[in-house]
Amino acid sequence: MQPHLIVLDLDGTLLTDEKVISEKTLHTLNKARENGHEVMIATGRPYRASEIYYQQLKIETPIVNFNGAFVHHPLDKDFKTVHEPINLKVVNEVIDALHDFKFHNIIAEVMDDVYLHYHDEKLLDIFSFGNPQITTGDIRNYLKADPTSILIHAEESEVSAIRQHLHDVHAEVIDHRRWGAPWHVIEIVRSGLSKAVGLAHVSKHLNIPQDRIIAFGDEDNDLEMIEYAGTGVAMGNAIEPLKSLADDVTGTNNEDGIANYLQQRLNL
Repeated sequence: MQPHLIVLDLDGTLLTDEKVISEKTLHTLNKARENGHEVMIATGRPYRASEIYYQQLKIETPIVNFNGAFVHHPLDKDFKTVHEPINLKVVNEVIDALHDFKFHNIIAEVMDDVYLHYHDEKLLDIFSFGNPQITTGDIRNYLKADPTSILIHAEESEVSAIRQHLHDVHAEVIDHRRWGAPWHVIEIVRSGLSKAVGLAHVSKHLNIPQDRIIAFGDEDNDLEMIEYAGTGVAMGNAIEPLKSLADDVTGTNNEDGIANYLQQRLNL
């Protein structure tokens, strides 16, 4: 069998609800690599919050972080890194407009520097993973560089209105996604970026064509990747729009959905 590229979203896909990789899934992915297939991660997380899984999988491929805004190879300095941040002027305009809506917080990330608009212990628990430099205070006063991504933590009832505003006013310069429950978070990256864009960059580097890509996902930010892959697979716990778009649907992230699918598809 010719080598395939197996692409894994993390949260809700590769990881169980306990944020671990199951033994069966880990064993299956190791076997796929032994059989000549490549395995890679494509996530909305920054690298510092995905490195632990990259190392656990013992993979040696580039990784897509920040939903395609940052693509690099942790083990190969010759790989052409992609980093496409959001223009700072646009960010400040978005933050100005957000004060017309009800929101809990705004988080800006410049690679491994994190900026929180308001102090929030729960968010600090999430974003302190990997020991980034954290600054709290009005982002418009502290942020001096173009951020890799912006996150808006809002009231659930406000999310649609905020996303509509972003679409109406900033559609040409930013793209936005929505996190799954229980977090009502809007994630913003530079326009034209997605996991699919990052995946295309990596698959070209690995010389594996689109029709031999198998991608797994569960959420809003996986839509382009699932559509791009030769075989896009939605997890059993995926949102309905992703299941409708996918070529196949497998078991949930808590039922070894990835392992069961790959064992059958790749004769592992």
